[in-house]
This record gives sequence, structure tokens and C-alpha cells, in this order.
Amino acid sequence: QVQLVESGGGLVQPGGSLRLSCAASGTFFSIDNMAWYRQAPGKERELVAVITTGSIIHYSDSVKGRFTISRDNAKNTVYLQMNSLKPEDMAVYYCNANWRGTIYGRNLEVWGQGTLVTVSS
Repeated sequence: QVQLVESGGGLVQPGGSLRLSCAASGTFFSIDNMAWYRQAPGKERELVAVITTGSIIHYSDSVKGRFTISRDNAKNTVYLQMNSLKPEDMAVYYCNANWRGTIYGRNLEVWGQGTLVTVSS
């Protein structure tokens, strides 16, 4: 099984920056795609950014140019650097990962517990 533990959320003023981290732990053969999603009150969960093991990256249009996703494969950790934060970025941010238990195992999905990002003056 794999667990994801997020950290780094908090309160920031508009225009400010935050860095989220998400570390995977447990027993697994590989961690494949890692991603950040977010869910604002009353809205559906949406993809923010995703990064493959080969560091191919996709961003949602709403964060492109302001957020940067990266990963440390040796630490099984994914990061989200968020700059120029706007009130509309305020949400619970969830880490997501695809993983396999064995070399030929099924591709499984796991979610973190979420970390709240509040953007307010």
C-alpha cells in the first residue's frame, strides 16, 4: 500500500507564494505519474498539474506560468511551487499518484488527505 502525505498549505496574501510537498511512503514497485488537484468550496475537483516519471508536465490553463510542478524520484516526492497567488486559487489541494505493487502489477491510484491553501488579505 502507498500513503501520500502533503504539507505546505496555509494562509498567504494575494500575490504571495507557497510551496506544497507530497511524499509517498509504503511498499511499492514504482510511483508513476504524480499530480496535484484542487477543490474549491462548491466546485468540482480539478487537475492543477501532472508530472510523469520522465518529467513530462502538463498544467491547467488557470495556473500556467504561475505554478511549477517538480518531483524528486529518489524521495518519491512531488512539489508544487505556487507564485502570484490569486484569491481564486484558494482551495484544498490534493496530491495524487499512480503506483504499482509489482513490475507487472495493476496501475493503482492513491490520494493524499488534502492541504488547505487560503489566499486572502
